[in-house]
Amino acid sequence: MSTRAVYQIAVRGKISKRYAAAFEGMEMETKNGQTILTGEIIDNSHLHGILNHIIALGLELVSVREMSRERKEEAANHPQRADPLA
Repeated sequence: MSTRAVYQIAVRGKISKRYAAAFEGMEMETKNGQTILTGEIIDNSHLHGILNHIIALGLELVSVREMSRERKEEAANHPQRADPLA
């Protein structure tokens, strides 16, 4: 990965305010027993750094999703259709 992309990273449980400092710049939302971290990742090293923080803090990684790629794939699978009334 060489360009910026928005990622959503889910970990099991709630991240305490003390641990939240390790993820500065990421938005955090807790729901359904998970904390969702969302934010822009500038490159592969940045992503690995965040994942290393998760491991170092003893958090359980649930998922990692590149939101930018999902939007591109969704657009490719569901192209805009012409307005039938036009």
